Amino acid sequence: MEANGKDDLKKPLLQDDDAVAVNVVQLSYNRNKKIRTLLFKVSGITCASCSNSIESALGKLKGIESATVSALQGQAVVKYVPELISATMIKEAVEDTGFLVDEFPEQDIAICRIRIKGMACTSCSESVERALSMIDGVKKAVVGLSLEEAKVHFDPNVTSTSRIIVAVENAGFGADIISSGSDLNKVHFKLEGINSSDDFTAIQCSLDALEGVNTAEIDQQEHRVTISYEPDIIGPRTLMQCIQESGHESSTYRASLFIPPRQREIEKEHEIHTYKSLFLWSCLFSVPIFVFAMVLPMLPPYGNWLEYKVFNMLTVGILLKWILCTPVQFVIGRRFYAGSYHALRRISANMDVLIALGTNAAYFYSVYIMIKALTSNPFEGQDFFETSPMLISFILLGKYLEVLAKGKTSDALAKLTELAPETAYLLTLDGAGNIISETEISTQLIQKNDVLKIVPGAKVPVDGIVINGHSYVNESMITGEARPVPKMPGDKVIGGTVNENGCVLIKATHIGSETALSQMVQLVEAAQLARAPVQKLADQISRFFVPTVVLTAVVTWLGWFIPGELGVYPSSWIPKGMNVFELALQFGISVLVVACPCTLGLATPTAIMVATGKGASQGVLIKGGNALEKAHKVKLVAFDKTGTLTVGKPTVVSAVLFSNISMKDFCDVTISAEANSEHPIAKAVVDHAKKLRLKHGAENEYHLEIEDFEVHTGAGVSGKVGERKILVGNRRLMHAFNIPVSNEVVNYSSEHEHLARTCVLVVVDEKIAGAFAVSDPVKPDAARVVSFLHSMDITSVMVTADVGMAIGAGTDVAIEAADVVLIKSNLEDVVTALDLSRKTMSRIRLNYVWALGYNVLGMPVAAGVLFPFTGIRLPPWLAGACMAASSISVVCSSLLLQSYKKPLNSRVN
Repeated sequence: MEANGKDDLKKPLLQDDDAVAVNVVQLSYNRNKKIRTLLFKVSGITCASCSNSIESALGKLKGIESATVSALQGQAVVKYVPELISATMIKEAVEDTGFLVDEFPEQDIAICRIRIKGMACTSCSESVERALSMIDGVKKAVVGLSLEEAKVHFDPNVTSTSRIIVAVENAGFGADIISSGSDLNKVHFKLEGINSSDDFTAIQCSLDALEGVNTAEIDQQEHRVTISYEPDIIGPRTLMQCIQESGHESSTYRASLFIPPRQREIEKEHEIHTYKSLFLWSCLFSVPIFVFAMVLPMLPPYGNWLEYKVFNMLTVGILLKWILCTPVQFVIGRRFYAGSYHALRRISANMDVLIALGTNAAYFYSVYIMIKALTSNPFEGQDFFETSPMLISFILLGKYLEVLAKGKTSDALAKLTELAPETAYLLTLDGAGNIISETEISTQLIQKNDVLKIVPGAKVPVDGIVINGHSYVNESMITGEARPVPKMPGDKVIGGTVNENGCVLIKATHIGSETALSQMVQLVEAAQLARAPVQKLADQISRFFVPTVVLTAVVTWLGWFIPGELGVYPSSWIPKGMNVFELALQFGISVLVVACPCTLGLATPTAIMVATGKGASQGVLIKGGNALEKAHKVKLVAFDKTGTLTVGKPTVVSAVLFSNISMKDFCDVTISAEANSEHPIAKAVVDHAKKLRLKHGAENEYHLEIEDFEVHTGAGVSGKVGERKILVGNRRLMHAFNIPVSNEVVNYSSEHEHLARTCVLVVVDEKIAGAFAVSDPVKPDAARVVSFLHSMDITSVMVTADVGMAIGAGTDVAIEAADVVLIKSNLEDVVTALDLSRKTMSRIRLNYVWALGYNVLGMPVAAGVLFPFTGIRLPPWLAGACMAASSISVVCSSLLLQSYKKPLNSRVN
């Protein structure tokens, strides 16, 4: 028999029947394959023959490493390769043998983020969400329009990221993986010294064998390796060393840190460049068309040559406009055709559909006019060749300005990601703590428990604890607090903050995705993806928006064409060179292109993006639109007392004697009794008593040790100091030991308790010798904050014991517990969070005013409502300019939130 390992010795021979089934992921690299272990119960097993039949059925499946079924316990343990078989298939195989699977464990839930390309409005984002939700194995999918991302929760045993990408592409959008799993705990290396594929295999095997390595992916063409690892077990420098040591005598491998370019920034720059190029190319063709159609005919004789007839009634002007218009319509404007095709294929409609309908109506009607002019000698008609290219040009200009402005909405998030420095000074210490060496390394190579030196003016690279030195650290970039914070040994420091004066040594405690800065970035990104309830209005409108606009355009065309043909309105209304059909067509096209569904889709997410980013830079982390919308409705704030309204550190405010004992002796026995207690009040009493001792002539800090020490929970402590019996505690302790309490003591206690102070009574030999009054001081800003909340019509109350509330403190923020997380313990941030939410909701409403205003006012004008009375009509190209302006105005309106300032700070200043 083979010897069992240490882990086997720890396993019970018989497991409890009620044992909870768990799904354990084992990073066992048998034959370079990741093995999963699946534990579940099977009912109906009566004998060993039943077990054997199940094991035999599972053993025939490809991807099953081993299968063990216990007839006694009715449990199955299956080891399998998830790349070859899924847990669902295993379950089905067992049930096919005639047994019922019970307590099948919840499937693993993986998370991936995907960049979505080609979304124009909320109908697009809804289409992507529907496509993702329909994938078998996808548990949840959230799509952010303004962020152009999707966050997908899925079961990796059922589906994969490649299938998710295909589903998005089948819906008519581009898709790229941004991240999957814990990508923040990844490191990239450039490999050198590689001569053959065997070298890659050697490196792969060495990395796979390391404990703490999740995945190691080698790009043989680029000579790069990407490693996902567990920071608690292993670090990047160890990985680099492993690569270099995997070589042999004939091959020496070298690994250097490789930092891949930020894909989001590259794509954003590419998108800006694309729209800029398309707009300039469109202008190259559109400007001459505009000159031929609008300018030269007004300047005779300079435009007379355009009227020269090429054949029949076909003039040089019409021919030139057709030649210049066609590339704009079908080459530069092909993106609108593609967008329309994919939208219609998924039984939806978006802005691309409106643009394609409008431009094609103008173009093909103009082609019809051109053909009639070419084939008929007496024919006269007005073409609209200038409408299509000018409309496309204005729309491309609007999209170009929009992507520029949308890039600004994530500026605050970009600033957060750039806070961490590029390099750090790594120290090597000997056993006595002396510095042996100092090396400047990339922050990407920092491992847990590294000792780092932070010089004055340098940024703190990762979260850590000060182990040596004193300094002041500016944490304003993380917490929004302008005043530098003193740091000494034992204090925590946050990555990205700036060391102002002294040199300190820190030990790295959190790296990669665990740092406060990384958690802030993740939280803000998640918040920007979350959809606010107020956005439901835009989503509901967008579903019917485009069909309604198309119907309105048709009704507009008929409403002008039929009455015109019947002579209902005078022929003098028809502009020179036009007929009834052409006038009606222009009104119909104008209605199509003036309507902009994009603005409704952008109204909420752009404001939330700016607000959450700005809030993070002010020390307030808001978990998405839902929290933001809820916060603006708050009418009552309930504060916890200790550590929230108060400093959270008790201090003694009064000390008094009730007997003939000297103050020095009184302090001595108090220190002896309370020195062993860990209670915060006891520590405050000891600190104050030590100061009083020195003040009353004590020459040293020596005090007698207490004997028979006993803690009385909720009451105090007791013991013997020398020959004297000592009690230190509250009146309940006095009652328990039958200590008489004089009126003087009662009055003193009542007076201070009325002021919300705690009285600590000290008994020496069964007589109360004196007392201390302990208070938790109110924070300096508490009164100001409560007063400002009242000015906002918000009621403030204080609660104790029954209701738990917390505000953050540095890197210990309870990110998962709250909708709004305040980075630092500052009451002013309560006001900031509520005020920012109100400002954001107000801005969202204003955005809806802009969005709906353009459409509600623009569509009637485009339909010609004002034309009979004022002669004002909206040409299609001008309607397109209005549509572009509506999107830009909404994004710019959201960007005004970048100027947000804390209300209390602004009041002080």
